[in-house]
Amino acid sequence: MTSFGYTLMTEQSGPKDLVRNAAAAEAAGFDFEVCSDHFSPWLAAQGHAPHAWTVLGAVAHVTERVELYSYVTCPTIRYHPAVVAQQAATLQILADGRFTLGLGSGENLNEHVVGKDWPTVGRRIDMLAEAIKIIRELFSGELVDFRGEFFEVDSARLWDIPDVPVALAVSMTGAKSVEKLADFADHFIDTAPDGDVVETWRRRRRAVGLPDGRVIGQLPVCWDPDRDKAIQRAHEQFRWFGGGWSVNADLPTTAGFAAASKFVRPEDVAESIPCGPDLDAIVEAVRPYRDAGFTDIALVQVGGQAQDQFLAEAAEPLLAALRAELG
Repeated sequence: MTSFGYTLMTEQSGPKDLVRNAAAAEAAGFDFEVCSDHFSPWLAAQGHAPHAWTVLGAVAHVTERVELYSYVTCPTIRYHPAVVAQQAATLQILADGRFTLGLGSGENLNEHVVGKDWPTVGRRIDMLAEAIKIIRELFSGELVDFRGEFFEVDSARLWDIPDVPVALAVSMTGAKSVEKLADFADHFIDTAPDGDVVETWRRRRRAVGLPDGRVIGQLPVCWDPDRDKAIQRAHEQFRWFGGGWSVNADLPTTAGFAAASKFVRPEDVAESIPCGPDLDAIVEAVRPYRDAGFTDIALVQVGGQAQDQFLAEAAEPLLAALRAELG
């Protein structure tokens, strides 16, 4: 059965609104909620970037049923992997076992702020693999000493270990990264509905005797009773989206994203993001993910100020339509 999620997008809402929206999304019937982990918004027009882990701790207390994900945290530059392990273990306790740690190789936009060089993609993947090894060792609750190529851990131990182990979902883009990281993950995150990559994930897992796990994706929508208003909002705040992962991972600032997307037209955005009141259009945008083998699909409603109306008026009928067509 396909599960449908709601995105707590820290780039477009402040911390109190995110917590309030999390409770409303659970009440509307979403199955899970993912929270982005950014130091900066993609574009200045989005206007926010609160601390994701503080938000998730509060969300754990205002929700009871939904699964929660960090989506995704980079455990290599802005955070040391030992710190990520401690954050995840604590959150799992607060969430009573509902949390999954989503990890990825990061974006320059968020990681450059600590003054480190931005590594090549191959090096970032190697760093991520080593970080995951450290995180898993710390989840054991045992004393950990580690000397690797990228990280050191000196006599570290997590003193609060959750009864329900923290599962790891890892973002992988393309077959090469899947082949390299599949053994390190419990679940697979991808940005595009590529059935071949999903099959590579499952084939790799089965070859080493591991279960398939979940396949988790995400896509933006811009619901609004007024389609023209929806297109305008999507263009203002989400025109960066079409740049693709290879571009979006490397640009360092909101000014860079503004420059890279300055020739993107509103009609270009409307072709890639369903805009307006038509729920069937959103269902059809989700369909390729289900058909590619994704088990969990999170929606991003574009616009921080548009969340209340979306959750109050569109969420329940949209979920009913999604479950009827794609569940």
